[in-house]
Amino acid sequence: MKHTRIAALAAISLAAALSLTACSGDGTSNDSSAKGASTPSSAGSSSSSSSDSDAKSGSSDSGGSTANDSKPDSGGQKTQAGTGSANGTAKNSNKVTFCKTEDLAIDATDAAPDETSGRINITMVNRGSTTCSATGFAGVDVKDADHTSNPIERGPAQPRVTILKPGDAAIFDLAYTIDTTGNSLTSPTNILVTPPNETHTVSLDWPASAGQIKGAYTDVQVYPTHTTK
Repeated sequence: MKHTRIAALAAISLAAALSLTACSGDGTSNDSSAKGASTPSSAGSSSSSSSDSDAKSGSSDSGGSTANDSKPDSGGQKTQAGTGSANGTAKNSNKVTFCKTEDLAIDATDAAPDETSGRINITMVNRGSTTCSATGFAGVDVKDADHTSNPIERGPAQPRVTILKPGDAAIFDLAYTIDTTGNSLTSPTNILVTPPNETHTVSLDWPASAGQIKGAYTDVQVYPTHTTK
């Protein structure tokens, strides 16, 4: 009996020890699990915070980028947003149209420098309200007493830029050799003038004091316009 009681007590003590060991292992496992669970949570919180920071940073960059982005204008060139196209404005503001016949006061005068060099000056005054260009050669025909019209050829000269503000004048001339024999083959009565780059013509009287043309109308030349300043 005594031995049986001692064995029983020993068995109970062993069972108790095993129970405590098991409890200690479970606690360690649970603590580890708890720590493991808290680690992802902490990482998630950090990631979320980082994402919020990135989102704010991205929003700020987006705003700055919008203000400084370049965008193509209608001409395909890049301009800073909100500034417009300065080049287009400059081109439009500098554009000058050709003078219209209806805006020009035109007359012809004898300007021969001597008795052998015939010259007729034709003046065109800008009576319009805007600046215009009279650059180039005017179209000129001379009408004869026999009612024929004869085109005048261009002289050997290069056109000069001729810009007329309101009230300004341009001038061009007809040049020929004066016939002093009285045997001229021409009897001019009118000068038909079409300003450069125009289609409308005005008729001017041939100056009464101008000398007779030596030869034929093919010996007369017209020169390009220039300003009187």
